[in-house]
Amino acid sequence: MTIRAILTDIEGTTSSISFVKDVLFPYARRALPRFVAARGKEPGVRKWLDVVATENGGMCQDAMIVEVLQGWIDEDRKHTALKALQGMIWADGYKSADFTAHIYPDAAQSLRDWHAAGLPLYVYSSGSVPAQRLFFGHSDAGDLTSLFSGWYDTEMGGKREAQSYRNIVDAIGLPAGDILFLSDVVEELDAAREAGLQTALIDRLDDYPTPRTGEATHGHVRVETFASVMVR
Repeated sequence: MTIRAILTDIEGTTSSISFVKDVLFPYARRALPRFVAARGKEPGVRKWLDVVATENGGMCQDAMIVEVLQGWIDEDRKHTALKALQGMIWADGYKSADFTAHIYPDAAQSLRDWHAAGLPLYVYSSGSVPAQRLFFGHSDAGDLTSLFSGWYDTEMGGKREAQSYRNIVDAIGLPAGDILFLSDVVEELDAAREAGLQTALIDRLDDYPTPRTGEATHGHVRVETFASVMVR
């Protein structure tokens, strides 16, 4: 089947799981109290703090909201409010050059090659769109944001729900069968396949020391690097 666009996950796919868990999450956790104290009255920040407060019985103290958010970080909870606030905190970290975003060299090279070949590239991650842009804008391989034609987060729906991929297909404007989705999570690939997309399981040994083969792939094409992804 012809591939006319590529949709990619980030964590465990273009980039290591350990960078997110060992660098980004702890940074956000440490910075949350200071961030909320300094910027909690800004409308763009207050909006998300109020979402958390409302969902937790109408909390009236920011310190309590911070504790909830830190708990969600510890649980790796995929909540839109948390992702939005983390994105703002990470923006400060990137701009201060406290870190750069990890990207596998093979991913950076393939993304450049695919873009040069005229393939539109899109991102779908549980991290907020602003966080995605920051990630690729401050990567180990430099600013890669110009390679991408669109960005999608959980406002499109959960990553393990087929409807989310239908929403993205509608936004991209191509037939689902012409779009290839790359992810390290089999259940996400299952949902994308249900929506009609082509799929490939990125099974990096750095992130998954025990290869997922046979039935563990759920029938998805399995590759260990972007260099092995067939796009023609």
